[in-house]
Amino acid sequence: MTAEEKKMKSIWFLVGLMLTFMGAIVTISGVYYLFNPTNTKTALAELHPDLWWGGIIFIAGLIFVLTHRNKHRG
Repeated sequence: MTAEEKKMKSIWFLVGLMLTFMGAIVTISGVYYLFNPTNTKTALAELHPDLWWGGIIFIAGLIFVLTHRNKHRG
């Protein structure tokens, strides 16, 4: 193996992938509950925090992925 093949991706790239994936899941569940509300009401449910936090997590994950996609460790 050459030195180029031994280089690993940055851990922040993988963190970004995980955040992007989790943010997408939370956002999709928020969209589902926006159109299919439950009978049980919680505090501040009308603000739809799952949509806000899902979007924030998704954008943060994309920032990590895009800024660390070409960085290697090793």
